[in-house]
Amino acid sequence: MVEQFAHGHEVVFGVRRGRSTDTLFKRNSALFYYGLLRSLGVRIIPNHADYRLMGQKAIAALKEYTEVNLFLRGIVPLIGFKSGTVYYDRKERTAGESKYNLPKMFRLALDGITSFSAVPLRSVSVMGMIIFLLSLGMAGWVLWVKLFTARAVPGWASSVIPIYFLGGIQLLCLGVIGEYLAKGYIETKRRPRYLISETTSKKAARAP
Repeated sequence: MVEQFAHGHEVVFGVRRGRSTDTLFKRNSALFYYGLLRSLGVRIIPNHADYRLMGQKAIAALKEYTEVNLFLRGIVPLIGFKSGTVYYDRKERTAGESKYNLPKMFRLALDGITSFSAVPLRSVSVMGMIIFLLSLGMAGWVLWVKLFTARAVPGWASSVIPIYFLGGIQLLCLGVIGEYLAKGYIETKRRPRYLISETTSKKAARAP
């Protein structure tokens, strides 16, 4: 890590070479989780926990993230400085038991998803729009059966059409609310738009 830092890497990640010491459940759930985060647009280093080296510039940049729920595994890659990776083999625990149980792992996974992705909220918007369109189509079909066929049961159309229409409207409105919540949630984090790596004076810029 120190060698890579000396060669200009401001952040050096410690990454496990493999997960042979983990149980089958933990190994597969970790791989699924990393894949899920990447599919949601979260920049994360697979098999990297919180073992890393950070220089003064990276630490100063990290202080710009003032949010309370710090999911460091996702925030540090956002900093954007030149980074490197060191692979290591994690040995089996020789004494004691891990205090990082399943509920804690689940809370960490939930923090990683909700802190960096608005996709769950926006998926509600998409689902609401789709169901609203389907409800309009269903209402049109019920109305067609009522007006142009003799198969309609008395009172059926007047009961089914409001149910589908109001259900679609409600889901559409929930989707719109979810979209605004997503934008507000991102804004409240007040993350920096950019980070300055180096500055040069005007005098130095004019030098040949």
